[in-house]
Amino acid sequence: MEHLSSKRKLTIMIAIMAAMLFAAVNQTIVSTAMPRIISILDGMDYYTWTINIYMLTSTIATVLVGKLSDMFGRKPFLLVGILTFMVGAFLTGTSDNVFQFITYRGIQGIGAGIIQSTAFTAVGDLFPPRERGKWMGLLTAVFGFSSVLGPTLGGYLVDHLDWHWLFWIFLPLGVLAFVLIVALFPKVKRGESISIDYAGSLFLTTTIVPLLLAFSWAGTDYAWGSWQILSLLGGALVSALVFILVERYARNPILPLSLFKNRVVTVSNLIGFIMNFGMMGALIYLSFFVQGVLGISATYAGYVTMPMSIVMVVASAVTGQMISRKGKYKRFALIGIPIMIAGMGIMVVMNNTSTAVLSMIVFGLGLGIGMPVFSIASQNAVSHKELGVVTASLQLFRNLGGTIGIAVMGTVMSNNLAQHLKEALTAKAGVLAKLDPAVAKSFLPFANPKTLMNKPELDKFENSLSADIKPIFLDVVKSIRQALGDTLSSVFLTGTLVLVVAFVLVFFLKELPLRTTNQTAAKTEETEDTAAKPSVALD
Repeated sequence: MEHLSSKRKLTIMIAIMAAMLFAAVNQTIVSTAMPRIISILDGMDYYTWTINIYMLTSTIATVLVGKLSDMFGRKPFLLVGILTFMVGAFLTGTSDNVFQFITYRGIQGIGAGIIQSTAFTAVGDLFPPRERGKWMGLLTAVFGFSSVLGPTLGGYLVDHLDWHWLFWIFLPLGVLAFVLIVALFPKVKRGESISIDYAGSLFLTTTIVPLLLAFSWAGTDYAWGSWQILSLLGGALVSALVFILVERYARNPILPLSLFKNRVVTVSNLIGFIMNFGMMGALIYLSFFVQGVLGISATYAGYVTMPMSIVMVVASAVTGQMISRKGKYKRFALIGIPIMIAGMGIMVVMNNTSTAVLSMIVFGLGLGIGMPVFSIASQNAVSHKELGVVTASLQLFRNLGGTIGIAVMGTVMSNNLAQHLKEALTAKAGVLAKLDPAVAKSFLPFANPKTLMNKPELDKFENSLSADIKPIFLDVVKSIRQALGDTLSSVFLTGTLVLVVAFVLVFFLKELPLRTTNQTAAKTEETEDTAAKPSVALD
């Protein structure tokens, strides 16, 4: 499709960005409202499933559709993805109980995974690697914009409208995106019939599902050494071994193993995994600091993290333009990741709102500069007919890194928090001993970070205390906040060290000249003939 006129390409990109915005904003708009929605549906015991099901289905759809879109083109999958997401969103809004909600969120996840996989790959169809940077930067900016708009709008809507409208309000945008793709995206030419790797798809799925579930539940629902977690990890390992065996002999593998002989692809995937491991594992606990340590209400907590998204939007757009203009990408990773490390380093020592905002600005700047690099590098390192599968593999490793990082950081937090809380409460033992045992016992629930983050409940309890007890309670809460702050410093420090590993790996990323056409396959010293069997034309 790179032969199309610039005007036609622009209109197609507008359609793709509309589809991306539709999926992204529908994901972020529910982030602040989800606890209240699940509480209304009386399903707090199943809260984690409302998040896990979306993660599972979107991850599986992303990696499977990558290869299929290489075979059959992007347009049908973009349309199916938008339609599936719309159906899932509409049904989610009709949920009467948490089980319906979880099922319909799973359908939404399938649509989101398809859209995410095909949208980034479609950019590669439209533009050669030399020109992709600016468009990749704009797609990344769409995600950043949705993370600014979504939580704020979601919080407002759930306060002023019925929660069902959170899932329905952007359906017209989905209709618009669907119509634009139908009208503007070129038709796909079908070539010779190609077999689909059903066995590989099955065993890839049975590898991903138990692996993600194991790391989602480990340390929270079940102990790391429990039979449930060990069984899931064992099942994932067995499925992975069978998957590798199947892929070695498949005529048209869903995830070609030969792809990983390409050092650029392998290093990019590893960096993506490690970056998301450190980044997601640490950032997920930022709300604990803002609400639990600083005592800022959930309504205003989003304003502390908002600068990161705004700076990321600008930085990713500018970086994309510079990559396209200069034809170099490695330098931006070498600049961006150290800035991310600096931002997370500030999180280690932050103790007030100003330093929290500063850390967000610095981290967002580094994220915007560094993140677009690895998609461009991977796509540039393979032939055009492998564009979808290489993009999907990068997204797969990022998702795995984020999920595993959240689990590991959660364990770091739990272990350190128990020790710090013990020290804090021991230091206040003398004061608590002077209180009525029933009153002292009533203080203990606030040693739980989630209770501490519930500012309305905290204020209500504080106001219920007598004038002579209230100062003692506030002093105990201050000690608990300090214990939580010390614990989170350990979490952020772990994330910082993980990002340092990602930075070291950047030096092993070989920079290949960005091609100016999609017609010439990338050839590198590390690449053998990377799975050249699929031969269906994409445009």
